[in-house]
Amino acid sequence: MCEGGPVNQDWEDRVTAAWAAFDDYPEERAADFRAVVDALVAELPEDSPLGLFERACAWDSTGHSDKAAPLYREAIARGLSDVSGYKGRRAKIQLSSSLRNVGQAEEGVKLLTPELDGPSDELDDAVRATLALCLSSVGRDREGLSLVLGALAPHLPRYQRSMANYAKALVEG
Repeated sequence: MCEGGPVNQDWEDRVTAAWAAFDDYPEERAADFRAVVDALVAELPEDSPLGLFERACAWDSTGHSDKAAPLYREAIARGLSDVSGYKGRRAKIQLSSSLRNVGQAEEGVKLLTPELDGPSDELDDAVRATLALCLSSVGRDREGLSLVLGALAPHLPRYQRSMANYAKALVEG
């Protein structure tokens, strides 16, 4: 359920299909893509955090971080994480990236830093990568590089321990 209205698998599948077709919309047709998302969102209750999130994603993905950020904030404030923990975490990552794009990287750092200690999932590396960009934007390059190396280390075929130690040394020394 979503704020008094059902969100069913059919709706989720249609949202997924819309996003799968995103690359079919060149930049000059960005408004057409947003209209597709808006039509799907119109099926939800007006105050649905899922609708706010999808609209934010559409603005963000079409190059409008400034319009996306308030929608992400509102989706989070209206309980997106309660409706979908996964989309709630995505919203924090994407809001942090948008904030960085509009010159508010410090706010992005504050938003994402607690996610480092949150429950682990497939978004962990995205959290670290986005936080690293925010940290770099506020002049904390060593911390950002440490996060990126730490995220990369487990994916390497060799040198995992060395890279993990280097990552740790960047912030300790």
